Parts: sequence; C-alpha cells; structure tokens
Amino acid sequence: MKKIASYNRKNLLIAVFALATLSANAQNSTIISGQDPDRRVITTAVPFLNFAPDSRHSAMGDAGVATSPDGSSAHWNAGQLAFIEDDMGFSLSYSPWLGKLVNDMSLSYLTGYFRIDEVSAFGFDLRYFNMGDIQLTDGNGNDLGEFNPRDIAIGGTYSRKLSSYLGLGISARFIYSNLSGNISSVGGSEAKAGISVGTDVGLYYSKPVYAGSKDANFSWGINISNIGPKITYNSADDLDYIPTNLKVGTAYSIDLDQMNTLTFALDLNKLLVPTPPIYATNEDGTLETDENGNLVIEDGKDPNRPLLSGMFGSFTDAPGGFSEEMQEIMISFGVEYSYDDKFALRTGYFYENPNKGGRQYFTMGVGFDLKRLGFDFSYLVPQKQNHPLAETLRFTLMYNISN
Repeated sequence: MKKIASYNRKNLLIAVFALATLSANAQNSTIISGQDPDRRVITTAVPFLNFAPDSRHSAMGDAGVATSPDGSSAHWNAGQLAFIEDDMGFSLSYSPWLGKLVNDMSLSYLTGYFRIDEVSAFGFDLRYFNMGDIQLTDGNGNDLGEFNPRDIAIGGTYSRKLSSYLGLGISARFIYSNLSGNISSVGGSEAKAGISVGTDVGLYYSKPVYAGSKDANFSWGINISNIGPKITYNSADDLDYIPTNLKVGTAYSIDLDQMNTLTFALDLNKLLVPTPPIYATNEDGTLETDENGNLVIEDGKDPNRPLLSGMFGSFTDAPGGFSEEMQEIMISFGVEYSYDDKFALRTGYFYENPNKGGRQYFTMGVGFDLKRLGFDFSYLVPQKQNHPLAETLRFTLMYNISN
C-alpha cells in the first residue's frame, strides 16, 4: 500500500501555527472575495532565510543593513564585509525557536570571514533551521515513524571597497528544504526536497563626520537578498517564491567620549514578492474559474509571474493600491551603547502592519568582548501576550583574529 503522510494532530497544529507567525510561509495565499479583504499576508517558501540569525542585530530590533561590520554581515549587507577591521574571524549563533510551543525547534548560523587585502574580503555562512521531530502515520493511522523537517542554506560572499567610504558585496547560496522526506501526499503525488539558489547584492557607505566637538560616523546601506528561482516540493506546476527582500537603512554613531559610543540604526524592509490578489467566488461560495479552469481575479494581479516580473511588479500589485503597498514595509529601529568596545547594551523595536502579519515586538540584549573572544545575547518581547515568538533567545559566540 502506498504510504500517505499524516501528521500527529498536535504537531500539525504546532507546525502550521509556527510557520504562519513567522512573516512568510507557503506562497499563493488565496484571498476569497468577501473574506477579510484587508488582510493580505505575503507568504513565501523557506522563510528562515530572512530570520535575524545573530544576537547583536536581533537585539536591535532586527536592524543591521547599515551598522558597523561584523561576522554576520553576510546576512545583513554583503557590502559591509570589506570594511571589517580584523583579518579573520568566526561566529556561531544559536536560537531555540518557538520555545513556548515546542522544545526541539532551533535556528543555527555559522559564519567565517578573512581579509584578502586592504580593500576586499571573503566570507562564508551556513544556516540550519531544525523544525523538530514530527510523527508520521499512514491513511489508517498506522505509525510510520518520525521525520525531522529541516532547511539548510550555505553560501559565500565577496566584498570590495569601491572607494574609501563605499563598498559593494555579492553573496550566493544554495538552498535545500526537506519538509516531508519522500512520503507521498494525500493526493498521491510524490513529495521531494525543495532546492533553489539565491543571490544577494549589497551597497554600504560609511564615513566619519563631526557632531560639534565629538567624533561621529554616518552610514547607509541597501541590500537585496535571496534573488533566485522559485522552489517546488512536488512538481514543476506547483512553484513557490523564495523570500526575495529589499532592505534599506541608515545608522549614526557618536563618541560621547573616549570610552562611550552610542549608535542609532533604522531599517526598512519590503518583500519583493507578489501580493495575493482577491479571487472571485460563485454564489455557493466556491472559487470562480474561467473557461480554461483558471481562478478569476476580482482585484489585484496574477501572482504566478516570473522572477523579475514578480520582483519589480511587487511595488504596484497590491489590490489596495499605494496605501497597501506602504503597509508592506516593515520597520526596524535599534540602539546600541558600547563601552570601550568591550561591553555593549542594545535595545530595539520591530513593527509589521497587522494586515501583513502583525509582528510587533521589543528586543534587548548585551554583548561582551574579551580580547579575541566575544559573546552576545538577545531577548525578544512581543507586544501581544502568549505570542509564539515570546521569550525567543539568541546566543552568539565570536572569535576574531588580528595580525
């Protein structure tokens, strides 16, 4: 008998709820005419690619496209890496994920970098999203054992200074997503691991300035991440976007005195993925189709578009027009206080419009730097009680080498 995947009910609810709260999941959300028409959450496959992986920037409200470079720059802005001061370094970040719901999900992030010369640097990164064990049964409820869904992405970064103040970086990564192993779906189609590739392009500008009699630094950054083909878990007819994302931001640091520095950072994010349209319905509530069997769009644009059309069209395809496009912008704000480059206190805030996911949370964290070894910690506090992201912790261990 052909095996059919059936999740344990408790784990299924946890998995669906978990993914639904993390900004994006399975693309092609269907908004039916007359059903909550103002709430259109943009969703994608492999959303873990946009999760803040390290403790420093997650403590600053997930702001990092224009902050000073560090070992995690490959995620935030590849253009930063050419400005890093140390010659070589490694970092390892770990976060128990959705700890209020399950105890076996986690996000891990390993990075490394080394300077090639005075104007260029190379980096690599590996991220692993472990979704925990899920019990599988066949159509009759017979036990098929456990399966561990997981996502992996591995990539490399090259960053080069174009001038004393401007840097350009390019990253490329391989993406592997295995959500169900080789177990067949209820419809009989063979499931398989999803495979794709992604590219990032980042610009970073950083220049010393003066604030009265105090030294300061102004920087800005632009980064487009995860530019790549759609991914599928069964057939070429069922494709999902990966989370292509535009991030722009600025940061301002001021030396209060020789020992104390204060940094302010602001990021704006927008997924470059089509907004779900509103589909028309028949009188009996079923979705209306045309003579070719395609769903009839009542308002908005067809989301099943090629990569570049989906990216550039994402600025003008929202059914609600310009006001809805503005709702799709996520805001991150962070503050970092540093004492003698050895101790840091951080806090921040992340805002996402309720119609586009509704994630809103405060963040905080600390950092220590003991010669070559550094340690960062962050903590997330959602505005809503009993939110699945509550008490999210991240830990980062760093080791930097200078000649």
